[in-house]
Amino acid sequence: MTLSPAWLDELRARTVLSAVIAPTVKLLRAGREWKACCPFHNEKTPSFTVNDDKGFYHCFGCGAHGDAIRFLTDQRGMPFMDAVKELAGKAGMDVPTPDPKAQERAERAASLTDVMASVSAWYVEQLNGLGGADAREYLKRRGIDAVTQQKFGLGLAPDNRTALKRALDKLGEDRLVETGMLIKPEEGGKDSYDRFRGRLMFPIRDARSRVIAFGGRILGEGEPKYLNSPDTVLFDKGRTLYNIDVAGPASRTAKRLIVVEGYMDVIGLDRAGISEAVAPNGTALTEGQLERLWRLDPAPILCFDGDNAGKKAAIRAALRALPLLRPDRTLKFVELPAGKDPDDVVREGGKEAIEALLASPEPLDSRLWRHELDAEPLNTPEAWAGLKQRLVEHAKQIEHPDLSRMYREDWLNRFYELRRPNQSPIPGATRDRRPFANGQRWTPPAPPVGANARAIAQQGIDAPTARALILGFANYPEELPAHCEQLAHLPIADRGTAKLRDEFVEAALHGGALDREALHTILGTENGASGGTSPRAMGFSFTRRDSDPDRARSDLAAAVEIVAASEEVEQALVDATERLKRDVTEEAYEEQQRLKQAQKELRQRLASLVGTD
Repeated sequence: MTLSPAWLDELRARTVLSAVIAPTVKLLRAGREWKACCPFHNEKTPSFTVNDDKGFYHCFGCGAHGDAIRFLTDQRGMPFMDAVKELAGKAGMDVPTPDPKAQERAERAASLTDVMASVSAWYVEQLNGLGGADAREYLKRRGIDAVTQQKFGLGLAPDNRTALKRALDKLGEDRLVETGMLIKPEEGGKDSYDRFRGRLMFPIRDARSRVIAFGGRILGEGEPKYLNSPDTVLFDKGRTLYNIDVAGPASRTAKRLIVVEGYMDVIGLDRAGISEAVAPNGTALTEGQLERLWRLDPAPILCFDGDNAGKKAAIRAALRALPLLRPDRTLKFVELPAGKDPDDVVREGGKEAIEALLASPEPLDSRLWRHELDAEPLNTPEAWAGLKQRLVEHAKQIEHPDLSRMYREDWLNRFYELRRPNQSPIPGATRDRRPFANGQRWTPPAPPVGANARAIAQQGIDAPTARALILGFANYPEELPAHCEQLAHLPIADRGTAKLRDEFVEAALHGGALDREALHTILGTENGASGGTSPRAMGFSFTRRDSDPDRARSDLAAAVEIVAASEEVEQALVDATERLKRDVTEEAYEEQQRLKQAQKELRQRLASLVGTD
C-alpha cells in the first residue's frame, strides 16, 4: 500500500512524539525538549533528545534520528504499516485503503531514483573527462576544489542534443522522459532530446540523499542562466529545498538554518564551514518550503543577495509567511552589502565576514516596517495614511489572533512615534506632544490654536460616535493600550464623554485596572450625575457585550482609526479651503476635492460598521 506524503505529514502532525517514546524510554523535560539515555545504544549520560514541536528524535551519540514511525520500526521492530496503523488509531485517522494505481506509482518512483543515480554518475564522469576542462576551470575560478565537487556531486551536461540519450539508452527512453532528463516533443514523429546541454550540473537530493532532480548553470553565453528539472513523480519544486539532506542534520548542531538564493551560495557557505544552508530551486519561497524550513528551525535566517532582486525576494518571503506565523515559528533576515551574494562575502572576507552578518539578523516585524517606511517619501498626509494602511493590512494577514494584535500594536506604536513630531496639529491636541513612554504623566489636550482649529474642536466628534467608542473600550479594555494615544487626542466636544475618555486614558497609561467591570464602574460613576442612565451610543458590534469578540475588537480598532483619520482630513480640508481662497489655482482646487473625497469615503467606512456583528 502507498500512503501519500500529505497523509503521512498529517499523521505526524497529529502525533505527540514524546507520548510514543515515553512508554519504553524514561524522558526528562529539558526546556522545550525531552532528554533521555539513548534506546539505540548503551550510554550513561543522556544524549537522546525528543522535540515534539518538530516531530523528531535525535541522538548526538550514535546519530539515530527519525520521527514517530521510524521509532516504532527501528526501536520496537514493527513493520512499517503496523507502525502506521497503530499511530493512526491513536490519532483518530483512517488508513487509506490499498490503491493498486498508487502502488504502481510508488514502484515506478523507486525505479526512477535508480535512473537519476545513473544520470548523476554519468554527469560526474563528463566533468572529470576530457570534455570537462572548461567547466573545471570555471569551478577553479570560483574556488571550488575537487573535494567540494565530489561532496555536492557536481557534473557536466555536454553541449550536445543527444549525448545523454545515447549514453544511457539502456535505461529506457520512457524513463528518461519521465524523470525530465529528456524532452519529448508533443508533435508526433519527432525524436526526444537532452533537456540539459552545455551546463554545469547540480544534483538536487531529497532528505534521504537520493538524487531527484537537477539544476544546470550555463557555461558561456545564453539564457536562462539556470535551468531546473520540471516537476516529476520524484520532484516537487515547490516543496523541495536544495541541500536539505546535509543542512537538516547540520542545523541541529548549529542551532540555526540559513536560506540563500542559489546553489553556489550554498556551496560557498559550506566551503567556509557553514553547512546548515539551503536554497529554493530557482523560485520564490513557497508555503510548502516554509513549512519544511520550520520543521527544522523555528526561525530560519533568510540571507538573500544584496541587490534589488534579493531584497524583493526577501519581502515576498516575509509577506508569504505572515498568514503562517505562530508563536513558535517566524523568519529572520540578513541584508548583505549592495551587489554582494553570500558566496561573494565568503570569498572576499572569509567565514568571519559572513558570521558577523549572521550574528545579528533582523526580525520579521522590523524588516517589514523598514520596507514599508522606505516605500515612498512621507511628505504628504496621503503618504502617511498609506503607510499606516499597509501596516494594518499586513497585521490582518496573520491568522494567529494574538500575534496579529501584537504586530498591529507594535507597528502602530512605531508609526505614531515617527509621525507625532512631523504631523500638523490635530484639533484638541497639543502641538509638541510626544508618544507616551516611561511613565510620562498624561494631561488632557490643551485648547487648540487658531480660529479654524477652534471651530472644528468645538464641533468635535459627534456625540453618538464618541460615546460608542468609549463604550467599546469599556467592553473590550484589552484594546486600549494599542489605541490609547489615538483616543487621547480625539476632539470630543461633549464634556461628559470627554471626561470619561480622560479617565480611561489615565487608567491605561498609569497601571489602572483594565477590566470590563472596572471601566463600566467608571462609566456608571460618570453617568451618576445624570441619574445613572447609560449614554446613548451608536449600534456598533463593540457597543453590545453579546457580540462576537473577535469581530467586535476588529470593528473597534477600525472605528478608532477611521475617526482619527477623519479629524486629520477635516483639519487638512479646512487648511486647503483657506489656501484656495487666497490663491485660486488648479492644484489647490484638486487638493481640496481630493480631501473632500477622502472625507466622504471615511464617513462611508464608519457607517458600514454600524449594525455589524
